[in-house]
Amino acid sequence: MTTSLEVEGLSVDIHTPTGVLHVVRDVSFSVGSGRTLALLGESGCGKSMTAQAVAGLLDPVAEVVGGAVRLDGTDVLELDHTARRALAGPGLGVVFQDALTTLNPVQQVGAQVAEPFRIHERMGRKAARERAVELMERVGIPEPRARARAYPHQFSGGMRQRLLIAMAVALRPSVLLADEPTTALDVTVQAQIMRLLADLRAERSMALVLITHDLAVVAEQADEVAVMYAGSIVETGPVREVFDRPRHPYTRGLLSSVPAGAAKGEPLRSIEGSPPDLAAVPSGCAFRTRCPLAAEICESETPALLEVDGRAAACHFAKELTDA
Repeated sequence: MTTSLEVEGLSVDIHTPTGVLHVVRDVSFSVGSGRTLALLGESGCGKSMTAQAVAGLLDPVAEVVGGAVRLDGTDVLELDHTARRALAGPGLGVVFQDALTTLNPVQQVGAQVAEPFRIHERMGRKAARERAVELMERVGIPEPRARARAYPHQFSGGMRQRLLIAMAVALRPSVLLADEPTTALDVTVQAQIMRLLADLRAERSMALVLITHDLAVVAEQADEVAVMYAGSIVETGPVREVFDRPRHPYTRGLLSSVPAGAAKGEPLRSIEGSPPDLAAVPSGCAFRTRCPLAAEICESETPALLEVDGRAAACHFAKELTDA
């Protein structure tokens, strides 16, 4: 298996009027061609910021302060703006969660889908338009030739998301980042979008990085999972193994919160407390203030993300959880 994307020790800071926030801390993961890795965690844990750093789309107040992002062996963090822009599209595609704000509201969708061909492959307007129509048909847009002349507001949420996917995969990237690609869509449309992404991944041998907080989507779609908490990865491994026998209390808490099988009238289980303020992350283990296993060592020592048998967990009690 070829490793398409390798992130090593990625750290991102945000500069605010009150100080510096360490929003992504020493994050590492990799994903091979034709495989799906899910970045999983609660809102605010650093998933989207990690994806933005990988794609080079950080806001001016944020900066990468450490690490490497290797795309097919090339560290994109060492490239200048021109070289990195040339790599976007053929090397890396991105699908955002809010299609309506991502698409240009005053430009026909056919022209927008055709734009990657015109910029990167220097195609003429007519040829690029034909490729756009073909791509729109591939992602399931009905009557693509006529619909290419329509504007984003004339499409449903699911159809707009298909247009974003078409633009992201137009140049057959080796890696596709999908940041909450089914947010605000109904369940049926969510399933259709995820099926489309899986089909495109398989037929084009793309590596897919799926950013989500949806455990069901991870279970159905991903091969590997990296669980994030307070800007750091706390557990990684094959999805089935992690979900069957989690080695970190946070992962176990997430899985226990799923209401499947709960009887009517029973209280729903949840992880007590809230994720920490990134301006005041607890010392030692960031999860210790919410963890049922917390002990003195958790306050004084930050657990390392240690790998054993193809899995890794950042917990002083990982072995006890494995044996439980």
